[in-house]
Amino acid sequence: MVTGGAGYVGSVVTDVLRAAGHEVFIVDEAGSPRRRVQDAVELLDPSFDAVLHFAAYIAAGESVAKPEIYWDNNLVGSLRLLDAMRRHGVRRLVFSSTANVYGDPDEVPIPETAPARPPNPYAGSKLAVDHALDGESAAYGLAAVSLRYFNVAGAHRTGSRRAATETLIGERHDPETHLIPIALEVAAGHRPSLRLYGTDYPTFDGTCVRDYIHVTDLAEAHLGALAAMEAGTHRVYNLGNGHGFSNREVIDVVRAVTGRPVPVEVAPRRAGDPAELVASSERAQTELGWVPAKQDLADIVRDAWDFYQHVH
Repeated sequence: MVTGGAGYVGSVVTDVLRAAGHEVFIVDEAGSPRRRVQDAVELLDPSFDAVLHFAAYIAAGESVAKPEIYWDNNLVGSLRLLDAMRRHGVRRLVFSSTANVYGDPDEVPIPETAPARPPNPYAGSKLAVDHALDGESAAYGLAAVSLRYFNVAGAHRTGSRRAATETLIGERHDPETHLIPIALEVAAGHRPSLRLYGTDYPTFDGTCVRDYIHVTDLAEAHLGALAAMEAGTHRVYNLGNGHGFSNREVIDVVRAVTGRPVPVEVAPRRAGDPAELVASSERAQTELGWVPAKQDLADIVRDAWDFYQHVH
């Protein structure tokens, strides 16, 4: 069962799972930007041998304004899902977590052993589920893996490049809050300018630095997680390229890939934005045998641009 399987990451993981021979059942609020965990709780049954749990509310800013809905859906809903899994004897879970749990890190690249300091209720709800998985594994033998994503981007290609069956699965949020798709909207002329939040950070060009991981690479890590998990153990893995790119660098790459201007409007820093978030993914590489194949930012942006042109 894949909860939130119609979303950006969930749909790519679903495609990769099916290509690997898995039978996948998707639970999602189709047509809605939200992925309610309760839907999965109602439909879970003993025929499933694993759950990949993506269903969640994901807007950090909204979580500050409406924390109660994030605690209810992301945490309480996940606890209900764990209860249903226990009752039906489904004993494997891969959980979609976030690098946001680290807040402003003490060191970069960030290892999984770094202190967790969630800067908002969204990150707090994800970390709380991690703690719940610790207890569920120890008490009831659950095999669990939490994957802490850094900035996911790009588009996934299904089918054959040489056949008419190829399709693209890419990023579409409403409203859009992520840098690369917003920059592409500006390049396409569908948005007048891009707001660049903060140019006075202690980084080499004054803008935030982030680690971007291609969505297909991210999806492949879920196969490794399913294969490596062990009963009674909850493991946590960071998923990132291990390379940081500043916001200005991302904008310059978008300009180069699209061949179009991207006007920028400088704005003040946003509260809670760390200067630099870059992953150490050594644990995933060592224990899961996972190495990201698309580490070049231009390749990631090019796939995202192909998808954007395909749907507009």
